[in-house]
Amino acid sequence: MRSTTLRDSQAGQMLLATGVVLLMSLLSMAIFGVKVAGLTLPHEPASDDVIDTTEQVLESIQPLTQARMDLWVEGGLEALEAAELGFETVHDDLLHHGELRGVEIKLTNMVLNQTDSSTIQVNAELGVSDGDAMLNYDVSFTLDVQTS
Repeated sequence: MRSTTLRDSQAGQMLLATGVVLLMSLLSMAIFGVKVAGLTLPHEPASDDVIDTTEQVLESIQPLTQARMDLWVEGGLEALEAAELGFETVHDDLLHHGELRGVEIKLTNMVLNQTDSSTIQVNAELGVSDGDAMLNYDVSFTLDVQTS
């Protein structure tokens, strides 16, 4: 008699486990359906990180490069070499900053030209992306060469 009760109890537990598995699969299908339905939305709130990061980079890239170039010139480097080194270090810092935020920040096609004795023209292509969005932007700014 005891073994019959044990089998009934096991059958009930198996039925309960089957119901839980079925409920979980239905829930996961519902979540997937909601995600798929959201793909047609014109604005993805998660992609704001790319826009915000691009704005922050554009605001800070020229002053940072100028400050670093000035430090290298004070250290004895020629202006163009100091500008290149300053711009490369800013790029490296932006890469690291992006990794911390979960956004990839890349500067490519970096070209620096000394237009005259007091001005260096900087041109590059900025690429900012995360898992959902990507934004390319042409960056162009000038650096002032400080003469002593």
